[in-house]
Amino acid sequence: MSAARTMEALLRRGEDDAPAIRAPALQPHGRPYLSHGALRALARDTVAALNARGIGRGDRVAIVLPNGPEMAAAFLCLAAGASTAPLNPAYRAEDFSFYLEDLRARAIVLQRGVETPARAVAEGLGIAVLELIPGEAAGSFALEGGGTGAAARPGMAQAEDEALVLHTSGTTARPKIVPLSQANIAASAGHIGATLELSPADCCLNIMPLFHIHGLIAAVLSSAAAGGAVCCTPGFDALRFYRWLEEERPSWYTAVPTMHQAILGRAERNAETIAQARLRFIRSSSASLPGPVMQQMEAAFGCPLVESYGMTEAAHQMASNPLRGARKPGAVGLAAGPEVGIMDDGGTLLPRGEEGEVVIRGPNVTAGYEANPEANAKAFTRGWFRTGDQGVLDAEGYLRLTGRLKEIINRGGEKVSPLEVDGVLSGHACVAQALCFAIPHGKLGEEIGAAVVLREGTALTERELRDFAALHLAEFKVPRKVVFLAEIPKGATGKLMRIGLAEKLGLSL
Repeated sequence: MSAARTMEALLRRGEDDAPAIRAPALQPHGRPYLSHGALRALARDTVAALNARGIGRGDRVAIVLPNGPEMAAAFLCLAAGASTAPLNPAYRAEDFSFYLEDLRARAIVLQRGVETPARAVAEGLGIAVLELIPGEAAGSFALEGGGTGAAARPGMAQAEDEALVLHTSGTTARPKIVPLSQANIAASAGHIGATLELSPADCCLNIMPLFHIHGLIAAVLSSAAAGGAVCCTPGFDALRFYRWLEEERPSWYTAVPTMHQAILGRAERNAETIAQARLRFIRSSSASLPGPVMQQMEAAFGCPLVESYGMTEAAHQMASNPLRGARKPGAVGLAAGPEVGIMDDGGTLLPRGEEGEVVIRGPNVTAGYEANPEANAKAFTRGWFRTGDQGVLDAEGYLRLTGRLKEIINRGGEKVSPLEVDGVLSGHACVAQALCFAIPHGKLGEEIGAAVVLREGTALTERELRDFAALHLAEFKVPRKVVFLAEIPKGATGKLMRIGLAEKLGLSL
């Protein structure tokens, strides 16, 4: 089978009557699924509806919808003939104003009857509001509203047309715009499908937010491209996860480490549900998974946990532990799509075993940030994209991340990888979650702090945890301050927020 390079080509893969998009059953018979044949027809109808409103290839359509089957279907169908710009429904009016202006959106898709400040902001900016009306089948919809016009570039999108545009997280600076082409996202979906051996028999339980690259590409697009199904939940809910697992019987799910840790915390009391589940594997990405958590998850669920490495600029997946073969705890695996290398500051590729910046190149990698030549000059070196992550390739080609370059703690000249310390602290039997971070220090510049969530029913003192860490770490890497929390602050996509945590907790030394 030749590699598909457009959304339209990806959507041809599934059998006409096979399920493509499902919703968790809310009642004994729930909503019927949307078949692959119906999804293809919906994509054609959606592109025609956009064209009739003067919107075509390359025009940006913002999407602000609740997590669920309509959001998944809207992304797939709109991207078949325009550029999609999913936005977090939890944004405030000022956030929507910034993103809609920055994106130069031609239209915005909102669900009729769902209150959102995005509606008033869009109207104030003169952006066409398209109302999405859900249909009977999960994911089916119609679009109403907006003016009429002739699209400059009508029809189904071509390989080099823009398919998806997202902003970087922008923790310390203005977020950068990342345009991804049809060919970029199609390549990534193919890479993920090959890594996970996805087939029409698979069904992914999506618990990821669908305004983020992880859920859009790994859960939704890779499932559609394999001819399989995705069951779209309203979003992550640790209390409802095991009910979904029991009722929907997915063959896999993908999540960030904080979600896996919350699921693991309830595994013992849901042992019967786990025993009856049909999970073929579990996938983790978007942040490093502590090695002990990987081992505990595999023991609890009795299936492989495949840790992958992804980022927005790569249309998600860059590396992955193999489904078959060695899965190394603490490593994000082998190159799984693009080429992966390690580069020094001067632009020289380093041999295996030497630490440097992780770089990538391949068909899934963005051509560059929009209207940002300074960022592009820093990000690209002789065709390689600099990820901003520090890491090392071992003798077998497995990539181990040692930290974000921006997150490395500089303790009086000693460079400390917070990921290394996270892994050690997570190995303590009482620790459910651990996140190390830099604390401003008057003499050293930075000192090491740790935020820790304890397992339910356990007790641990700061001294006991520091003594445990000292058994496994050099003295200068042992956290000088440990803060016990009920919950570690997380971003919108569920990632733990390392940068700025000391300030948020009011810590300095």
